[in-house]
Amino acid sequence: MALATETRKRGKAKEPAIDRETLFKAYKTMLLIRRFEEKAGQLYGMGLIGGFCHLYIGQEAVVVGMQMALADGDQVITSYRDHGHMLATGMEARGVMAELTGRSGGYSRGKGGSMHMFSREKNFFGGHGIVGAQVSLGNGLAFANKYRGNDRVSLTYFGEGASNQGQVFESFNLAALMKLPTIFIIENNKYGMGTSVERASASRDLSQNGAPWGIPGMQVDGMDVLAVKAAGEQAVAHCRAGNGPYLLEMKTYRYRGHSMSDPAKYRTREEVQLMRTQHDCIESARHKLEGLGVEEKAFKAVDDEIKAIVQDAADFAQSSPEPDPAELYTDVLLEG
Repeated sequence: MALATETRKRGKAKEPAIDRETLFKAYKTMLLIRRFEEKAGQLYGMGLIGGFCHLYIGQEAVVVGMQMALADGDQVITSYRDHGHMLATGMEARGVMAELTGRSGGYSRGKGGSMHMFSREKNFFGGHGIVGAQVSLGNGLAFANKYRGNDRVSLTYFGEGASNQGQVFESFNLAALMKLPTIFIIENNKYGMGTSVERASASRDLSQNGAPWGIPGMQVDGMDVLAVKAAGEQAVAHCRAGNGPYLLEMKTYRYRGHSMSDPAKYRTREEVQLMRTQHDCIESARHKLEGLGVEEKAFKAVDDEIKAIVQDAADFAQSSPEPDPAELYTDVLLEG
């Protein structure tokens, strides 16, 4: 599943170099996201998380690799499958879990839930429940960067299901027209809700969806964190140089259903197992690290540390008070 091909306009991405320290850092963050999401699934099953909950299990390499290509001040905006993005940007596991459980200690004070949390400090602008709506907002972030004359870029994530939304193509047009520093990232996990991408899109290479507007695109193995990082660095450099937007199609996979209410009967167990055993991003990173001389005790230490962080987040979430009723009236209107 080694993918790192770009449209003819730009050539091929460079082969990613393996740096032990960088890869170990990526491994640790991916493992944090995996364990956090597993715990969130447990809490949902216990009735402690209400509403919708879309887990990121399987897709960890995408957001971790992209985040490693960014600099301070760059922004991230995404859809409702967003817990992994939050943790990758450095948001605290405690605050994310507390928001999932609707508690006052959450990032949106218990009012946003799984799909709508934000952190200005970490330049994370949501978490959006309307399919594709965040794409035009990502353009807005990029426009602000260009207007202010800085060299910041906006990472705008959306799924392959959202890639056929009209506002996505409108955003492509505007970004290309105004040369906005937007990196459009399609997280192609093969299934939008329960429909495979082959049945929903006539395009067989989503990285070329921006071609009518002259937006360069690249297909990337989204299960390889180093390949993602390398592609991200290339896209970021393109945007920082003032060359306009860039489109990345991350070929990834989610192991769970679309949401917690989805039994995922539209695919076979064999398909899921094949991805888990042959293409899992965390196991792949671990095997590479073992080849670089990382010993079992180092992995054990990281695993213990991550388990403690996630358990602490779950305990904090359950002990944090519910929002005061007066919070219903806060953050509703901002007067200019």
